[in-house]
Amino acid sequence: MIRVAILISGGGSNMVRLVESMVDDHPARPVLIASNDAGAAGLEKAARMGVPTAAIDHRPYGKDRAAFEAELLKPILAAKPDILCLAGFMRVLTPDFVARFEGRMLNIHPSLLPKYPGLHTHKRAIEAGDAEAGCTVHEVTPVLDDGPILGQARVPIETGDTPDDLAARVLVQEHRLYPAVLRRFAEGNREPLYL
Repeated sequence: MIRVAILISGGGSNMVRLVESMVDDHPARPVLIASNDAGAAGLEKAARMGVPTAAIDHRPYGKDRAAFEAELLKPILAAKPDILCLAGFMRVLTPDFVARFEGRMLNIHPSLLPKYPGLHTHKRAIEAGDAEAGCTVHEVTPVLDDGPILGQARVPIETGDTPDDLAARVLVQEHRLYPAVLRRFAEGNREPLYL
């Protein structure tokens, strides 16, 4: 069995879809949902689904990311994950942390990378006059939102779209794409999937 740990910061809708997908003949199972916020609604959802949870509040560590990550690593390493999935985890990880999970850490990003790494992706796509937007699952490397692409899903940008309108439509595709890519990745398939 492939062991999967998932890091979240908020409601965890992508995490829920990943956990729901890891059943029956899926090669992977969730072993931990961890967050940098003890109040993250996703932790309660994970607990209701029977997945162990952990919360390490980043705020007491200030700008000392290494100290925060040292604490975050404790429950992660105890869970012995083969794959680490970032699902709305809103902390930038240090190169040392990323190196520890090199080749086995995934992230979902709400843009068609390499376009619009970082934040405010939907606003940026609309303001640029793009005809489409979407989401990308990629391997995590020390460079933000820059690792090898494992999958993308596209949605048209409609006339009059607000960033919230676009975000809602992209999220539907995130919920399709991430579980599909995770399954392929767990099976050893790193060919990009385009939905």
